[in-house]
Amino acid sequence: MSTLLRVSGLVRNFGGLRAVDGLDLEVGRGEIVGLLGPNGSGKTTAMNLISGALVPDAGVIEFDGQAVQGLPAHKIARKGIARSFQLVRVPPSLTCLENVITGLAFRPHGLWGDAARSRARELLRRMHLADKEGVAAGALTYIEQKRLELARALALEPKLLLVDEWLAGLNPTELHEGIALVRQIRGSGVSILLVEHVMEAIRALCDRCVVMSTGRKIAEGPTAEALAHPAVLDAYLGSEGGNV
Repeated sequence: MSTLLRVSGLVRNFGGLRAVDGLDLEVGRGEIVGLLGPNGSGKTTAMNLISGALVPDAGVIEFDGQAVQGLPAHKIARKGIARSFQLVRVPPSLTCLENVITGLAFRPHGLWGDAARSRARELLRRMHLADKEGVAAGALTYIEQKRLELARALALEPKLLLVDEWLAGLNPTELHEGIALVRQIRGSGVSILLVEHVMEAIRALCDRCVVMSTGRKIAEGPTAEALAHPAVLDAYLGSEGGNV
């Protein structure tokens, strides 16, 4: 499996706090990698650095053979990295169709007019929102808004999707539906870096896991092996992450 994303020596400081401290990780083409750790371990900061929302203080982020660290977020998105957020971010006054069409305009070769509407409807069908295309995003249920955010991210035609706690807050039925959707996305050829606390989802989806604590990587390997690492058990003991 060839490497799509390679992060080396990534560092980000906030004043006297080192939120990410020399992080190394890789994501292969067609792979789902879990980025795990207790709250405050630096996972979302790492995602923000990879996506361009933050600029690293040191380190290299190589995507599809090119260094992208320090580039603005819109340029990184055009190179093929899309993301979802821990808190859903969809313009509530736009319809579902309009939300996805907006994403299509910003892909490397933007779509417009009838072609954009056709592709947007296809993506809404993939996310089980075909009957909601004319509904304002603000009127959707929580899980529907999460699906819409994924549809909009996929509109960018990403090679890599950064998924930040997308499965949090779902009931058991919604969780199983969400796991199936993430598998479907990987099946379409998109690699995924997944930040998640829901262990059922991690075990079901992740080929490998990288585990962080206080900004540093403390374990890496196949999912079962990484979760059983003594340092991981120590880091999670008594944390919100729960039993691993």
